[in-house]
Amino acid sequence: MDQGLRTGWQRLLAMAAAAVVLAGCQTLGVGGGGTDDDELRYAAATNLQSLSEVVQRNPNDPQAYNMRGSVYGRAGQSQEALADFNRAIQLDPNFAQAYANRALVHQKMRRPDQALADYNAAIRIDPSYSAAFVGRGTVYRQQGHAEQALSDFNKAIELKPDNAQAYHNRGLVYQAQGMHKFAIDDFTTAIGLAPNVSEPFVARGLSYLALNDPKTATDDLDEAVTSDQNNIDAWVARGQAYEQLGDKEKAAGSYAKALNLNQNYPAARDGFQRVGGSFGRQYQLFN
Repeated sequence: MDQGLRTGWQRLLAMAAAAVVLAGCQTLGVGGGGTDDDELRYAAATNLQSLSEVVQRNPNDPQAYNMRGSVYGRAGQSQEALADFNRAIQLDPNFAQAYANRALVHQKMRRPDQALADYNAAIRIDPSYSAAFVGRGTVYRQQGHAEQALSDFNKAIELKPDNAQAYHNRGLVYQAQGMHKFAIDDFTTAIGLAPNVSEPFVARGLSYLALNDPKTATDDLDEAVTSDQNNIDAWVARGQAYEQLGDKEKAAGSYAKALNLNQNYPAARDGFQRVGGSFGRQYQLFN
């Protein structure tokens, strides 16, 4: 394999794994750490205005602040999210989900120590809270503590065998350790549990590339870009798989799509140059 290509997909593998760290205790791609029965009361309140009205009507209800904080967090309004989670915890110091949600915000803000403290609190309050183990495990994985991360993901799966995020993250640990067959098994399980999410397809495709099986990798990466056309890592990995197969047309087209999303993305730029890509040209992406 060309050294530039090998370096490219190895770099992408590391970047993709780092990106998933930010998923925290979320379900794959979107959502919070789970829906409790009392959360359903606010399921219809899907925007900040209506959630703020809920808070005004229920100023002493920690769940109202927790729900609004979750929406703030998904919108990237971290300070507002933290304020709501702080208030929820003040009203109910045993509110495990609020601790886990606050941990996720700290995680996104690159505050691993605060995130760990909150995940620990959530687990201490509710030792059966699978999503909190996933969240803590992602922090450990980010810090390079593979053994602790695996322990948390194993516990999360024991508690909730249909937790796709736990399988996905455990697969990423195996992948980082070069244990690609174990990783593929976990990514396959995650895909079965969350078939409409692109990240496990990307991860499994990268492991197939690592095992020098670009044809199977392209199947996964075709699926990934079909389900999420804005996933830049999926387009770059797809370009690398087709490049390894010698299909420069699809490789260049994939790199071009990635460059349309971010013209300064090094793996996309380098790959496009390797396969002789030409700016402004239309490429055939699929048969």
